[in-house]
Amino acid sequence: MGRWICCLCSRVADPLMLLLVLALSCSSSTAATASPPVPHVKLSYSFGRTFLGLDKCNACIGTSICKKFFKEEIRFDTWLSSHLKLPPSYLLSYSGNYTDDAKSWRLVDITRLTSKYQHDRADKRICTSLLKTKTCSLERALRRTQRFQKWLRAKRLTPDLVQGLSSPMLRCPSQRLLDRIVRRYAEVPDAGSIYMDHLTDRDKLRLLYTLAVNSHPILLQIFPNVEGWPFPRYLGSCGRLVVSASTRPLRDFYGAAPEVAADLALQLLAVLRSMGTNDLNYFFYFTHVDSGTFGVFSNGHLFIRDASTLGIIDKEEAGSQLIDGQQEHKDIFSCLTVDCESAFVSCDSISEKHSLVMVCQELLPKLLEGKFLQPVQEKIDSFLQHCASGLADDQGVNEAIAKLEEILKPLRSCDSRFAYRYPDCKYSDKY
Repeated sequence: MGRWICCLCSRVADPLMLLLVLALSCSSSTAATASPPVPHVKLSYSFGRTFLGLDKCNACIGTSICKKFFKEEIRFDTWLSSHLKLPPSYLLSYSGNYTDDAKSWRLVDITRLTSKYQHDRADKRICTSLLKTKTCSLERALRRTQRFQKWLRAKRLTPDLVQGLSSPMLRCPSQRLLDRIVRRYAEVPDAGSIYMDHLTDRDKLRLLYTLAVNSHPILLQIFPNVEGWPFPRYLGSCGRLVVSASTRPLRDFYGAAPEVAADLALQLLAVLRSMGTNDLNYFFYFTHVDSGTFGVFSNGHLFIRDASTLGIIDKEEAGSQLIDGQQEHKDIFSCLTVDCESAFVSCDSISEKHSLVMVCQELLPKLLEGKFLQPVQEKIDSFLQHCASGLADDQGVNEAIAKLEEILKPLRSCDSRFAYRYPDCKYSDKY
């Protein structure tokens, strides 16, 4: 039928009639020969808003890296093929891969500020405490609080706005530190201003929520790796997940070779020294350390992997910091992740050797235990014991650390396993 019409077309003189016949011919032919459409199935990773925590925004960390998740430019290590399900949501951290060009991939850590159980419990506490219901709009509930209403009216982040928050970083906040937070908050376009004019109401709630739950991502933002601070690079947040450069926890190296253990121990002591004395006059101290507090990059460089237990004392503005009055004001933001009755540690009670003693007690013995021949091992154990018991004796701690470093320096090697300092170590007395 289609061929007959096409033949008839050549005999038609009227141009309009010719076009009409051609149209009928094409539609008839297409209908007769076309196969049924085949649905196109795009293999894709399925992200749920609940898994990411986007369903809880703006009581969340941020959304700066969400596009990377949805464009499959961030993938979990367990996702070897796209039909696999998401990893369990109850885990605190995940190993992942990150790309900017879909060709080269690098390892990243994907973490929650606290466990999903603690998040869910905190969400329930918000609803029952503020609205007397089991479920509610978290954002609406938090917006009604007196603290957030003060944040909305504030032009500048001041110590009274963060008073009573449980984060060690904010137990003794200085105005200089708070200005740095606002100026370098990475979840908003960079305004370079100490005033909060560039923060929307949504941005202010996210910043307050992050500071109340866990200040780890804020520390990574305001003291960035590219400026020489010993933290992994902050890549962004999506909902309640944070993405940063990948490090292996220090516990993975407890069984390492003696020269590796000696190198990591020296790096650890150097990091603590830099956190106590630096150009910006901030004194960093730990309220707690464990085998996951520090991490090691693939090049052998040691960094602070978990900054959630870091406190900061501003040496330049020590007199202006809230110390005694900080324990007086507590609200729902004070107890999102801790018991509301827990007492704060007074800033003036923190010794400069506080972190050194803690590391000598908890980490260095596990890293250096049984690694070396006698009498070297005996000397190392003795100095560690002096350091661990010297909280009231600053001079004794300093002397023990100096002797320990003196013993460890000749025990480390110079080879490609330590890429962060190789081959420089071949030509420098520093190593």
